[in-house]
Amino acid sequence: MLNICFPSTVGRAARRLKNSPALQSIQLFLVNHMFVCKEPGRFSLLLMFVVLAGMIGFGAPRADAQMLYQGEILEYDVSYLGFTLGTIVIKTTGKETIDGDSTVVVQAEMKSRPGLPYMSIDVLYKSWLDPSVKYARKFYASEQINEDPREYTKYEFEYPKNYFRIETGTEDAVKQQMKFETSTRWNDGLSLFFLARQFLNIKRHIGIPTIIQNDTVRTAINFVGTAENVEIDAVEYEVSTTYFKGNADWEGIYGVTGRFEGWFSADEARVPIRAKMKVYLGSVDIQLTKWTRGNWMPPKAKG
Repeated sequence: MLNICFPSTVGRAARRLKNSPALQSIQLFLVNHMFVCKEPGRFSLLLMFVVLAGMIGFGAPRADAQMLYQGEILEYDVSYLGFTLGTIVIKTTGKETIDGDSTVVVQAEMKSRPGLPYMSIDVLYKSWLDPSVKYARKFYASEQINEDPREYTKYEFEYPKNYFRIETGTEDAVKQQMKFETSTRWNDGLSLFFLARQFLNIKRHIGIPTIIQNDTVRTAINFVGTAENVEIDAVEYEVSTTYFKGNADWEGIYGVTGRFEGWFSADEARVPIRAKMKVYLGSVDIQLTKWTRGNWMPPKAKG
């Protein structure tokens, strides 16, 4: 399902929270609700953010207008052992021009479940996609944990000039600015979500240049193209999907590593229906719950 390609702001938040008293309280909260964590100190509400970026792929010659849909809204629940940790809402918001080139603007809003003790998480991602959906032109992330100052991360890719820039900071001040020479086209966590949908049916194993917590790596994905039927709570029938799998050879925040799986709708929309990934606790589940995309409905599995 998923892997992690998130900006340094989330990484910093994860490091702050990992050994905090708040996490111990959350673990106790889950135990009281019969959800037991076997690895004290490693449970995290940021698992919902871990899940987003692993729906990925690469390699088609051009973008498909049937996948990109202006005004599309996809909402997901993220859960562990049936307990909801939070929600992810992904939107295709419009088009903008960067240095004379057209881009597709998408965004993701991620929030923790209300009522979790000592924990409030509010994250926004925004990505400017090349129309081919093979790489990103720009990326912005903003996050706030509890009452801490809101922090941001920016990626600006200057491909004609063979470099990209990273900037981090708060609302009051810039903390860090970096510049890297490169001739490679890169993806961020959110652009990968759409890249996967675009190139779901290529039926081959690929490596994707990715930026993870301000580091440059490659992610291996195997688009096997297997047809599978899956169940979700949002509809009363099995959904026809295309299955893929992959393996993260690196470790992201909260031990995001190893095997991940994804099931996308077996139609032109290629909407992510369900996904699973490996983290410290075991397997985290992501499931489509609501959608706005014209008259689209999850395709019904055939008899």
